[in-house]
Amino acid sequence: MYKSFFGFKEKPFNLTPDTRYLYMSPYHREALDHLIYGINERKGFVAITGGIGTGKTTLCRTLLGNLDASIKSALIFNSFISETELLSAINREFGIESETSDGSGKDYIDALNRFLLENYTNGGNAVLLIDEAQNLSPQVLEQIRMLSNLETGQEKLLQIILVGQLELAELLASPSLKQLDERITVRYNLMPLVRKEIKGYIEHRLIVAGGHGGVKFTRSACNRIYAFSHGNPRRINAVCDRALLIAYTKGKHAVSKKIAGEAILDIRSSILKDPFLSGLYGRRIETCYIFFLILIVVAVIAGWNFRKDFLRPFSDEQNSGVGKQVSSAPVLHKPEGEAATLFLDEKTSLAGLFDLYNKEVSKNGFALDRGRPGLVFFNVEPEYYQMFKKPFRVLSAGANPSSLSSQRYLLFRKMTLYGAIAIDAGGNEREVEADFIMKHWGGQVSCVYLYQDNDIDLINGMNNKDVSELQHILNKIAYLVEPTGTYDEQTFYQVRRFQKDFGLKADGIVGPRTRALLFQMTD
Repeated sequence: MYKSFFGFKEKPFNLTPDTRYLYMSPYHREALDHLIYGINERKGFVAITGGIGTGKTTLCRTLLGNLDASIKSALIFNSFISETELLSAINREFGIESETSDGSGKDYIDALNRFLLENYTNGGNAVLLIDEAQNLSPQVLEQIRMLSNLETGQEKLLQIILVGQLELAELLASPSLKQLDERITVRYNLMPLVRKEIKGYIEHRLIVAGGHGGVKFTRSACNRIYAFSHGNPRRINAVCDRALLIAYTKGKHAVSKKIAGEAILDIRSSILKDPFLSGLYGRRIETCYIFFLILIVVAVIAGWNFRKDFLRPFSDEQNSGVGKQVSSAPVLHKPEGEAATLFLDEKTSLAGLFDLYNKEVSKNGFALDRGRPGLVFFNVEPEYYQMFKKPFRVLSAGANPSSLSSQRYLLFRKMTLYGAIAIDAGGNEREVEADFIMKHWGGQVSCVYLYQDNDIDLINGMNNKDVSELQHILNKIAYLVEPTGTYDEQTFYQVRRFQKDFGLKADGIVGPRTRALLFQMTD
């Protein structure tokens, strides 16, 4: 109805998964890289979880659409099936013809094994992706585990990706599925968008739909939409679609905070008209109201008891310990004549990064059984590049983070006094100057970190050896604290400064992302 009014070729906020509309937030990028890593390294099992409407299905279709021709794929989207139906569907997706119409489970597995062996002999790989995997029965999941036994002496013939809602993690953690859970070596939980990404997400969809500035969403409207959606893409789409309709009926070419609010009210009214959802919504409001009253009482008591903590200064001080480390240097070999080979695509740079990580593991003897390696992203200003002590890659300047085909990366093994050692497309080391790094620095840095299941977040007031190690690292990178072993006010303040400098949530809590960046900056 409003397409021609705003100049769209199609509706920009349809709820159906469409890979053209995938917005590559840092979380979606991390999830995609975990998938690519699991496939290329033949890890066998990958599990991707996330809330309803966070874009899991669109992400998986994007993955399948960008696989090499040598990688065969099978997509299973109906998860309410039996073991035999699953095997039949897998073979059908791989194009394996059944000798009989009523084949047994063994017949299907034998045919699949022959196909996978032939594919592997020809240099290929195979991926089985199962969407909505939280609906799979324990019997079907056990059958899937048995499929992972199809392997050679060195390699997994089939890479299995389980994609599902948050309940999938709970299902896999059940005692009856312990053997399957232990085989999953690559995991990622897809998070919603953060507030600052909402405007970019909306504008991305408007552009893909063919919009040329015929409509815009004000910043206050985006904030209102985030407050309702909490960054969930499906909810954002629903509100934006209704907001465009309201703007059209009013003859407006800008979606204001008021129009966004009307759209939200319309959607809530639609929810309340549904008898089931109305009761659910009413019960949620009643529960939240009671909880809110309890929270007020607790907050008043806690506010008095911990009034000194709440009055803690949060002033932004000048960072005196971190600055540019680029000094006058002798002239090094400039790679401008061969620069093209330094700019790597997604697959090559990712494989190279994990290869460098594995070499570091072998050299330093890290205990891999303590956790699982995963990819973590940071937005870092170029003047801080000298602080990185371990291999990393950075998105090159001018690359579009939302377009897989246009993304190019620089891969660095280590920093030097006057530049860095980069890895080119042939796997060769190349020394580059600081000005080359600064010129091509795109800001988005990714590195590998060993996530440990027994890690706990470090918070104000703690006293243990992990806090001592934290204070030691902070002092090494010029965020100076007294090494008391206690997470005191000074440590809290310096952690927040560190987080703020490197684009992390400045909450003073040392969680996995803060640990990963600190780890990256230590020898």
